[in-house]
Amino acid sequence: MSSKTHDMLLLCLICCTAITLTAQNNPPWRRPLMTATSTDGVTFDVPVIFQDSSGVPSMIKWKGDTLVCVFQWFRLPVGSPSWDRVAVKYSYDNGLTWTPPQPIQLLNFPVGYQRPFDPTLAVLSADSLRIYFSSSVGSPPIGLDASVNTYSAVSTDGLHYVFEPNARVDVADNRVIDPAVIEFGQGWHYTAPIGAPQEGAYHFVSPDGVHFSQVASIPSDNTHNWTGNLMLNNENELRFYGSGPMIWYKASPNGGVWSGFVATNLNGGDPSVVRVAPNLYRIVFVGAQYITSLSEVAKRKGPFFFPNPVLDELILQIPAGFTSALFFDVSGKQVKTHDGLAPGTQRVDCRDLPNGIYVVHLFGADGMRSEVMVKQ
Repeated sequence: MSSKTHDMLLLCLICCTAITLTAQNNPPWRRPLMTATSTDGVTFDVPVIFQDSSGVPSMIKWKGDTLVCVFQWFRLPVGSPSWDRVAVKYSYDNGLTWTPPQPIQLLNFPVGYQRPFDPTLAVLSADSLRIYFSSSVGSPPIGLDASVNTYSAVSTDGLHYVFEPNARVDVADNRVIDPAVIEFGQGWHYTAPIGAPQEGAYHFVSPDGVHFSQVASIPSDNTHNWTGNLMLNNENELRFYGSGPMIWYKASPNGGVWSGFVATNLNGGDPSVVRVAPNLYRIVFVGAQYITSLSEVAKRKGPFFFPNPVLDELILQIPAGFTSALFFDVSGKQVKTHDGLAPGTQRVDCRDLPNGIYVVHLFGADGMRSEVMVKQ
């Protein structure tokens, strides 16, 4: 074995060991947000990447032709302006294309409060909207305790918000996280998962979206988690899309009485759905965790690119059912993205990548495939 080959194998071993140790922690920045469309809100087409390293999406339709989506953004490195920040994207063509993400700006946010997380959007009028989010006075010393409440802020552009004093929802003996809020019928409805899936969801109502009163909780079972978002299917039907073995929804004519669970064909979490047209639904949801362990990669099917190591150009061989390719370095930073792929050959210029180890992920209806790539 040559010295150069020995050094490269040693580098692979060191880097892949580091990747494996990082993946064991299952951090949120190891997951992408995905998006897909449907004609009935049940059967969705092949999901594509919406945003890398993100979670907890909430999407609304506003001002007639605008989609606004907020989410928790975990763009590495840790401590950057986009690390663990609520960010926003806009679409003006029913979600076909989106603007680049921008961290929201929150004015008058009290000093010492925990950074906002778990964002949820609600339309106030044609000129304004409100964001609800989780926070606390100070940071809980251990996990999420009863000091975590739901707060809110208002905006006229979806990017700049003004904090509204006091908590919207405060449960004295439990934390309230992952809120879902919407105006429906004669007032506003708020839900949040109580704890384990079988504990169901808190349910609060309000005449104005600011002052909420608790009503009977919404029951569930041990496979359907009320972590997700409320949406208006029509003026007589409220839906909640939630998480479980498959993304699901329940329907209600009044927010108090709910139908049975209806399973979609998507596997994922924390879904947000908007009916953007009579026969068009758009979903954004948390996708599967990126595969970063070499042992996990080895369990997948054979390589889908060559040559490896690569010098200048990588040749991707895209199988049917895969539409996106993402490239990550060993720190977890995304360095390349290719969406809208079709089956066949795709050439990727790698001359801009420093020499080292990368993980390449393919995403599509058939799930995810991953492979370690060496750049020389």
